[in-house]
Amino acid sequence: MLSMSKPAERNETPSLAEVVRRAVEICDPSDEDADLGDLQDAFEDDDEPVTAVGDVETRIWEAVGRRTDPEPYNPSVTMAAATAVYLAFRRDELGDKPEEILRLAARSEWKGQPPEDVHGWLEERGVEV
Repeated sequence: MLSMSKPAERNETPSLAEVVRRAVEICDPSDEDADLGDLQDAFEDDDEPVTAVGDVETRIWEAVGRRTDPEPYNPSVTMAAATAVYLAFRRDELGDKPEEILRLAARSEWKGQPPEDVHGWLEERGVEV
């Protein structure tokens, strides 16, 4: 008699593109920020598992230029980068509530003290760090 067992569930590792896409969705749920669209486009072909990316943090931050240029920038892009880095390491939280992810990402990236522009951006969204 054949056993009709349920197939095992696979928890596939998301690609770098998927992690960045989720970060952009969290930071721009209405899909109105062109700069965030540009960030997502920069990673659209990065289909390798995020765990296979050598230095994912540097790769993400270099894409937004914040490692070399700390001047004020679009805070939504800065927060999307921080969120993508956070989610790259905390992949189990991809489906969590956006406000919680933003709070934890800001705490992780800036030890709870985000840059002033990012802090204001978070406050506008009701996110307390």
